[in-house]
Amino acid sequence: MQYFQAVQQGKLRASKSQMKMFDVAGFAMLTLTTKKIDGKFHPVGEEEFTAVINSPDGYIAVIVDKDGFTKAQSKAVEKEEAISIYKKLRDTGIEEYPEKEIQIWSETRPTIQNEISG
Repeated sequence: MQYFQAVQQGKLRASKSQMKMFDVAGFAMLTLTTKKIDGKFHPVGEEEFTAVINSPDGYIAVIVDKDGFTKAQSKAVEKEEAISIYKKLRDTGIEEYPEKEIQIWSETRPTIQNEISG
């Protein structure tokens, strides 16, 4: 697949995730539309999983594909609010991302939603 095609297809997929994030969080930013695997560009996957990560500005709820590439994110908020957004996404039927790390922009970040106490 050519880069341009991957971007177009990925943008459609990521935009759907962005709208779901917007519906539960009131804000949503589109993140990645493509992923590079074995030197080739691919659109982000259609699958949707959710997780919470820590950022320099706070905590962020994310929607990722099966490979952990972030398609949409909330704004940086307090940990409790990020967990609340995560739970609302789970309530819509989006499953928890099962791995320990996700890919956002050019960084790999650990997921923290499992640090929920109680």
